[in-house]
Amino acid sequence: MGSAKTAKALNHDVQTVRVTLRRSAIGTPERHRLVLRGLGLRRIRQTVIRPDTPQVRGMIRKVDYLLEVGKP
Repeated sequence: MGSAKTAKALNHDVQTVRVTLRRSAIGTPERHRLVLRGLGLRRIRQTVIRPDTPQVRGMIRKVDYLLEVGKP
């Protein structure tokens, strides 16, 4: 039927990036707030782990002045 690997096991094969919201989105353009939602960030100091793909990197670049980015 398929591979015996679980979703968690597959995540270890993919490079990831740790993204933390450091500044408030108040006063930022609506599109930037939507990007933050797309990254899964809602509150200041909230941290999420995302796959290190060109799409995610583009989202991070758009709102980099609000974020802190590092390795997980």
